[in-house]
Amino acid sequence: MGQQKFGVIGLAVMGENLALNVERNGFPISVYNRTSSKTDDFMKNRAQGKNVHAAYSLEDFVQSLERPRRILVMVQAGKPVDAVIEQLKPLLDQDDMIIDGGNSLYEDTERRTRDLESTGLGFMGMGVSGGEEGALWGPSMMPGGTEASYRELEPILTKVAAQVDDGPCVTFIGPGGAGHYVKMVHNGIEYGDMQLIAEAYDLLKNAVGVSNEQLHEIFAEWNKTPELESFLIEITADIFRKKDPETNNHLVDMIIDSAGQKGTGRWTVVNALELGVAVPTITAAVNARIISGIKDERVAAAKELTGPTGKYEGDTQDMINKVRDALYCSKICSYAQGMALLSAASKEFNYNLNLGECARIWKGGCIIRAGFLNKIKKAFDENPGLPNLLMAPEFKQTILDRQNAWREVISTASQLGLPVPAFSASLDYFDSYRRASLPQNLTQAQRDYFGAHTYERIDKPRGEFFHTEWPEK
Repeated sequence: MGQQKFGVIGLAVMGENLALNVERNGFPISVYNRTSSKTDDFMKNRAQGKNVHAAYSLEDFVQSLERPRRILVMVQAGKPVDAVIEQLKPLLDQDDMIIDGGNSLYEDTERRTRDLESTGLGFMGMGVSGGEEGALWGPSMMPGGTEASYRELEPILTKVAAQVDDGPCVTFIGPGGAGHYVKMVHNGIEYGDMQLIAEAYDLLKNAVGVSNEQLHEIFAEWNKTPELESFLIEITADIFRKKDPETNNHLVDMIIDSAGQKGTGRWTVVNALELGVAVPTITAAVNARIISGIKDERVAAAKELTGPTGKYEGDTQDMINKVRDALYCSKICSYAQGMALLSAASKEFNYNLNLGECARIWKGGCIIRAGFLNKIKKAFDENPGLPNLLMAPEFKQTILDRQNAWREVISTASQLGLPVPAFSASLDYFDSYRRASLPQNLTQAQRDYFGAHTYERIDKPRGEFFHTEWPEK
């Protein structure tokens, strides 16, 4: 009978690092990779001298594990995950467990959970965030499935996860695809965060005219504040200091402005539309990456389409401070949208999500880890039924105090012809949410005019619908 306590399939960087993390925390591991040369390289280098069993067939891999077996699958999302599961199923015994640690679509996880649990096998879809370093030294993990499966894995996961002041950055998220759903929304928030930071950079560099050296100092200083202290701000400060060894220019200036994406941001936007939840900041971030991808088209358009030019003429430090405030206000709106989507999904899919715990486990290990997640956790702990983060006392007051700076920054960007889609979408979200009346009374009148879709009246009880024959006879 096998003696290794945990198995990992897939030895790309995330798989390797998670495997080493598990082994370092006292759990002997077995590893398998479809390409045996990858396994050889791992064993000769990073796994040398460690309690790692290298398997060169799935049969050997499965037999090397103690029962009930716990197998983490770290392969590309989609069909490769299904292929590995199908290969494993005939080799496993009742109560053995497969954990999908990739960025799988939550609907795929729901299906796999149903299929495998019905055969007596355990299955858990687990979002893992933190990149290479997080995987090795402690990621944020979002496991979903049956609570019994989580309790079986809990002794391992709580040691492997990032550790913060109030515990390990892992918790049981909820049934079915809940873990991967929360990871999907986490990534959507990450898209929003990154786009907002990019817009702040664009304003400071191309409107205010600060140098890369100054940008390093500005972001390093922002990272010391309770509002903006975060992993993404920290690495942004580092990026502005890096020189290109080939040209001795700043490396950031040598990188083509075309950003990639792996799908989780787009999935977030699509699902938000399906659930009827507004996530305009996240949508703007996805759209910004899409339009960045048509680089050649933009270069051609730049030669023919003109707009405002010039620099900001006011006080430099004053505008830097206002950009900081605009960034924080916009960031609050981005997180408010993400948490509102989690709340809606929790009801729609019966996930029973604890939003305060979601914020807590993002405090360490993950890409969006930030000091102000403590404030989000506190807001939902104090009011689990909070309809929107904008209504939490601290966040409400923060925006009320800083909104003039926020508006001035966006106005300045517009006057200078600099696109700030995520800043603007965040402010539009705030302005729409705070207004008791919106112009969609006209929209509904139009819908009733051309399609007899009916409407409600302000002087009648909600739920009573009316139709008018609009064209005059």
